[in-house]
Amino acid sequence: MPPPPLPSRTPGTWDVIVIGAGPAGATAARVAAEKGCETLLLERAAIPRYKTCGGGLIGASLAALPPGLPLNVYDTARRFTFALNGRRERTLVSSAPTIAMVYRSELDAALTEAAAAAGAKVRVSTALTTLEQQGDTVTVSTNRGDTLRARAVVGADGSASRVARYVGVQCAQVDLALEVEVPVDERTADRWRGRVLMEWGPLPGSFGWVFPKGEVCTAGVVAARGNPAALRAYKNDFLARNGLLGPRPLHDTGHLTRCRRPDSPVARGRVLVAGDAAALVDHWSREGISYALRSGELAGHAAARLATAADEARASVAAGRYGQEVDHVLGVEMRASGTLMNLFTRNPGLVHTALTRLPPAWRRLDAYIAGRTSVAGIMTTPFARGATALATRLPFGPAGTLACEPLRP
Repeated sequence: MPPPPLPSRTPGTWDVIVIGAGPAGATAARVAAEKGCETLLLERAAIPRYKTCGGGLIGASLAALPPGLPLNVYDTARRFTFALNGRRERTLVSSAPTIAMVYRSELDAALTEAAAAAGAKVRVSTALTTLEQQGDTVTVSTNRGDTLRARAVVGADGSASRVARYVGVQCAQVDLALEVEVPVDERTADRWRGRVLMEWGPLPGSFGWVFPKGEVCTAGVVAARGNPAALRAYKNDFLARNGLLGPRPLHDTGHLTRCRRPDSPVARGRVLVAGDAAALVDHWSREGISYALRSGELAGHAAARLATAADEARASVAAGRYGQEVDHVLGVEMRASGTLMNLFTRNPGLVHTALTRLPPAWRRLDAYIAGRTSVAGIMTTPFARGATALATRLPFGPAGTLACEPLRP
């Protein structure tokens, strides 16, 4: 069925402006353009640009990519090594190759090219400076001195989003991730090829990871924001133990990841947020690419509906529907991952034992990684419900088993 005709608009006014050309923004721009909207995609940097990210595409991410997207995959994980702060290491084999290893710079560039091919106009090195709404028009100002107008705006400008502040996004969890991309020799590359490491760390809710990408390994650690010195010490210890501290890294960066409160808004008038800007990130794994791709698609459709809204009553309905869709598709996932995060933070040893010693637990995680189930599907199993109940009765242990403040509803 063809999309409804777009109402007449003031000359020089776009139907949709998208801020940010990451997975959420590029997807939203592509979808809006495919719906017939005159769409402008603004990106503050030049494309391609480096982005701090593990670059592992799980099944849900791969399923959300546009068909035929050209993308370089540098490795595909089949083996998963789990460890508890460097101890009790155990490697499990996936039922099928999963987690495609990519570079975010290349992924974002490919998604931006797909948006352009769909008809979206792309302007790089253009950053948002101000945003305001009046009636059925959103006015955007940029660092280039432009004043742009649109009937709908999608903010996908990352975890430090200006648009998120405008919308009023609220977070339940803020974490700091420290990451390096390290060139490795042939022997080290062979040791990691096809294998991912996930280590539960010494800080509450922390973990470290190694993702292989041929001649490079992406490695990092993450924990709740608030103790950067301890996290840096953990990073150095983690890299040293895994033979990745010596080589000079290609990149050595840090960034904040934010997880939204369940009642946090994702729209204000004709302005929507998606991806990291909406704080749509998994509480436990801090995985955000699948959330970005899926919320970007929802935002693209919602923006197209806003562009066709003849009055503010219809615009309000379109924005409200977007919030309902985000909650139905991704909110359920985040509430389940919040429960898992609380379980993990209270007792990572229990989670580690379950994953490495109980085959049903590993099969569920394996199915999630491959995209055959969701976190919500995992957390509704009798085992997960029983483990959660058990963890709440266990006394707190030493560092690594301390609970952080429970996520507020």
